[in-house]
Order: sequence, then structure tokens, then C-alpha cells
Amino acid sequence: MTKPAVPSSQGGAASGWRGIVADWSSDQRSFKTASWGKVMMWVFLLSDTFIFGCFLLSYMTARLSTTAPWPNASEVFSLEIAGQHMPLLLIAIMTFVLITSSGTMAMAVNFGYRRQRRKTALLLLLTAGLGVMFVGMQAFEWSKLIAEGVRPWENPFGAPQFGAIFFMVTGFHGTHVSIGVIFLLVIARKVWRGDFDTGRPGFFTTRRGRYESVEIMGLYWHFVDLVWVFIFAFFYLW
Repeated sequence: MTKPAVPSSQGGAASGWRGIVADWSSDQRSFKTASWGKVMMWVFLLSDTFIFGCFLLSYMTARLSTTAPWPNASEVFSLEIAGQHMPLLLIAIMTFVLITSSGTMAMAVNFGYRRQRRKTALLLLLTAGLGVMFVGMQAFEWSKLIAEGVRPWENPFGAPQFGAIFFMVTGFHGTHVSIGVIFLLVIARKVWRGDFDTGRPGFFTTRRGRYESVEIMGLYWHFVDLVWVFIFAFFYLW
């Protein structure tokens, strides 16, 4: 006697090709319920991920292929405070500031969906202020390295490729942070004026009562923070 076939619907999710089709269908339904702005932000972040990934792969290739000694991060990125040698102190502060800004951004999104307008605007302004602090410290870091003779074409600390790839990657990331600060200020102004409560027409304003633009801005800002974690690991800890 042959055993009766068990329908694929019994015993949990479908397997094989049916399971693959079901997975693709669920992804399609998820994107259909997402807003246009959120989907476009995810597409942009995906493309930006490839760009930063290529930059970091180029850094690894340059570092592993050069015959000249690579600069010691503890010496290059150190500060002299009261005669004391402080390796990576500025970088640690920069990282702390940017990670903190990710927390304030998450709180802004939370209060935004609760429609607590003033708290949302203040947290957006605080996030922008932390972003300005980060860019200011990065500018100080650049000016210090330039004063010590680091250039895109030469480097007194070792391999000449260091200057070119360092300024390119950190500059590209700093540009992202600067652009993010500008958009944070724009969104904060709209929230403070109540544009998302009244449905006032304009850029980045969604339908009345929807603070989705704050969440989309949060996606961008969290991405910028995440990229910095990889830059921090590759340039300052390796």
C-alpha cells in the first residue's frame, strides 16, 4: 500500500519552489504597502552602500599591496594635551557624538509618530547640532593632518596612498553628514511650523497627520552612522 500524500499546506510553510515563490510574493506585497518616499530612500541607500563598499575594498587593496610601511593610526591620529600623548582621543569623541546622534534621531521618529511636534523638532535640531559637531571635529582632524604634511599625493608617515584614500573616503562621508544636517534643519523647521499637522503643501510634506518624512530622514541618518562604524574600524583600528 502506498501512503497518502500530505498536502504542502500542512506542517508549516511550503518548501522547494513553492517556498521560493511565496517568499518573493511576500516581498512584493511588502513593497506595495510601502510609500514611494521610503522605497526610494532604500534604493538610494543600497546604491550608496555599493559606493562605500568599493571605497573600503580599494583601501584594503592599497594597504595590502603597497611595499611602503602603512602609517600607525595611534601616532597619526593622536593629540598632545598638557604634554600627554592621547592616541585616537579625537576619533573616540567623534564616534561617540555620531552614535549619540543616532539615538536622538530614533527618539525624534518616535515622538513624530506620536505627533508631539515640539519634542520632535527639538530632537531633530539636537541631532543636527551633533552632526555639526562631528563635521567640525573632522575639519580639525583634516587641518591637523594637512599641517603635518599629509597630502593626497604624499605622506610623511609612510605609504603615499594613505593620504589620497583617507581624504577621499572621510571626505565623502563628511559630505553625507553635511547634507544630512541641512535636511535635518529643513525637516525640523517644517515640524516646528506644524506643516505635517496641517498638510501645508511644500517639499517633503506628506499628507496631514503623517510624519513619515521624519522616519525617512532617520533612515538616511542611521545609514551615515553605520558607515562611520566601518570607516572607524578600517582606518583607525586596523
